[in-house]
Amino acid sequence: MAKKLKNEKALLKVALEMVLDDAVKRGVVEFEATDSHDLKVQYAYRLLVHDKAISPIPNAQISLPSIKHRLAMWVTHQLPKDHELLK
Repeated sequence: MAKKLKNEKALLKVALEMVLDDAVKRGVVEFEATDSHDLKVQYAYRLLVHDKAISPIPNAQISLPSIKHRLAMWVTHQLPKDHELLK
């Protein structure tokens, strides 16, 4: 896996908010209060791959940490250059 980002946890949180809010607005998904964080991470990753917003991780390398890292990397390109998490 690539080098861990400085604010990776916070970036992941922002990425999940962006992707899942968009998915709910589009009517693609409804989450229950009992849905786990890991389930939401996997769903966000699959949705971005489906939308061709990110390239898929090779099957041999797919894991929850690699998915989280890919989502954090994706959001670094979505945020404004001067965003506090990118400093």
